[in-house]
Amino acid sequence: MLTDLRRRDHRRPLADPSLVGLIRMPATGASPVVALLRRLMIALGALVAAALVVYFGGDGYIDNNSTTPISLGDAFYYATVSLSTTGYGDIVPVTPQARLLTTVVITPLRLLFLIVLVGTTVELLTERSRQAVRIERWRSRVRNHTVVVGYGTKGRAAVETLLGDGAQPSDIVVVDTDRAQLDAASALGLVTVTGNATRSSVLRIAGLQQAAAIIIATNRDDSAVLVTLTARELAPDVRIVAAVRESENVHLLRQSGANSVIVSAETAGRLLGMATTTPSVVEVVEDLLTPEAGFAISERPVEESEVGGSPRHLADIVLGVVRGDDLYRVDASAVDALERGDRLLYIRKVTLPDED
Repeated sequence: MLTDLRRRDHRRPLADPSLVGLIRMPATGASPVVALLRRLMIALGALVAAALVVYFGGDGYIDNNSTTPISLGDAFYYATVSLSTTGYGDIVPVTPQARLLTTVVITPLRLLFLIVLVGTTVELLTERSRQAVRIERWRSRVRNHTVVVGYGTKGRAAVETLLGDGAQPSDIVVVDTDRAQLDAASALGLVTVTGNATRSSVLRIAGLQQAAAIIIATNRDDSAVLVTLTARELAPDVRIVAAVRESENVHLLRQSGANSVIVSAETAGRLLGMATTTPSVVEVVEDLLTPEAGFAISERPVEESEVGGSPRHLADIVLGVVRGDDLYRVDASAVDALERGDRLLYIRKVTLPDED
């Protein structure tokens, strides 16, 4: 069944309107409210201009239902029925000058008024098709991105860390069911997907099969387990990083296919305990976890000049060495001599000394 779904996904049409509303592309210009208000002001401007033309040229117009001169209210009434092409015929131009003004001024204003109204209607009708085209273009190009499930406190912090480490907003996709959370993610320029990530169809829409990693930051541990199972079945090679509240659920995430599991509640509890006795240690830990200021933990490949040397003798403060799929502490005998292809986990300076 999964093979059939993948095959069907490769044969999807150029623009699938059913995805509009599920996938939300970040805005590229003014908001719809601003655009609508701008067009409304143009329409009102055309209406006022037409009314003033009729009012100041009132001697050339006659009201078939009244003998009094054309008032300002009559002028706005005539402008309204004229620009909307209703034309009841009760107020009409009778002099050559008034008819010339109607031809030269009122008619262009009528066309402008109609263009604004019709243009707004057409744009609203075509917006769905345009969004569908943008979505399909994005789906055909997105590769090696990161899918973030849940945009609460944990998901938001994960996205901020990714952006702080140099990731582009276009390389991050947020999946959530909360519209307010998705609006906040969209404001950062992120692509968002509305839906329950425990469903494979939602993760498929988010492009998980082409993603490099998925961050599972749900509010409930059981949801995290279900999302992990779904993600691993859909994308066997994707890296899965999940957060759980209770340590007793870590083995469930591991068995479900998670590569890394973070215990959020216990980690916070440890920091709280440390802050009561060694607050300076907590400040250093927070500094290391903040990628845009102070110090940060980073990873880099071993340089050619460093091959064969000890990681303890490098200028950088090295914490560990990644060799293949294994992580070694800096004091492990297995990494006394660095090899080509090794990667170093080290502490790097983020801000300049005069910025501290």
